[in-house]
Formats: sequence, structure tokens, C-alpha cells
Amino acid sequence: MLKYIIPLLLFVVLAVFLALGLKLNPREIPSPLINKPAPVFSLPVLGKPEQTFSPDQLKGKVWLLNVWASWCVSCRSEHPVLNEFSRTHDVIIVGLNYKDDARAGQQWLAELGNPYFLSVMDQDGRVGIDYGVYGVPETFVIDKKGLIRFKFTGPVSMKAVNETFIPLLQQLQAEAP
Repeated sequence: MLKYIIPLLLFVVLAVFLALGLKLNPREIPSPLINKPAPVFSLPVLGKPEQTFSPDQLKGKVWLLNVWASWCVSCRSEHPVLNEFSRTHDVIIVGLNYKDDARAGQQWLAELGNPYFLSVMDQDGRVGIDYGVYGVPETFVIDKKGLIRFKFTGPVSMKAVNETFIPLLQQLQAEAP
């Protein structure tokens, strides 16, 4: 009798873990950086390599860091949403052009529109690694103190803008620096 119960119990345990795993949202990849200081970097600005940008330049402001690349198919699908978002809302969006060719990134923005306050070039991907980027696109919300408050994995949709980003940005804007 025991030789039948043990395999049955193992099967039930595995089935429970499988059922729990199927209910998880693959877009909700937890970040250990939430409520921690955004990693510091200084990178050249796309199209203006003589200029650099560092997150310290935006201390005291709430802003988004959007990781994108011209070779990224999902980035192409989210790009019209970012264009609309930046046009209709007072939000600073900084692009992190991830492991991309500078000319390809510039051409992509010229063709599809540029929602970014500026974009910086992370050609070797080191800044992406510091931010825990799993793949592009990913978007981080950074508060006035320079803390990462939210990470969105995958292409941003209008639903996410309206239901997640705008309420969070309004809340963070209202907080004291």
C-alpha cells in the first residue's frame, strides 16, 4: 500500500506547484532594486557623444528610464504608446539604448518619433546589467530621491500607462523631495 501512496503524494505535490506556477504573470519579474537607489552611471547621449548624462542630473524630479533598442521587435510595438504618453503628459522619459548601434538607434527615432527627453548609449550592456535588465523593453520609475519605485517588464501598453504609470507618477510627484 505504501508503495502506491508515496508516488501519489509526489504527483499531487508536483501538480500543486505546476498549478501555482501557471497562475504567475511572467511580466511580473520582481526586482531587488525596488525602493533602493538607482544605479549610478554616466553615459554618452545618443547623437551627441560629446555630452554625457547621469541620473544625478534628474534628482528632485520623477522620471522614467525606458530600456530599448532598434533591433527589439517589442520596443517597436510600445513606441507609439511612449510617443503618445510623452506628448500628452508632463513626464520625463530617458531612453537607455541597450546594446545597439548608435546610427541604427538615431535612425529608428527619426523614423518612429522620439518620446525621450534624451537617450543614452549602453553599447556594452553594463548599465543594463546594473539595473537587472532581463531583456528589452523594460521601464523603471525613479522618484525625486533617485530611488527605483517600480519596474515594468515588456512593452508598455496604454492600459499600463493609464492604470499603473499615471497614478504612480501622480503619487510620486505629490511627495516631498
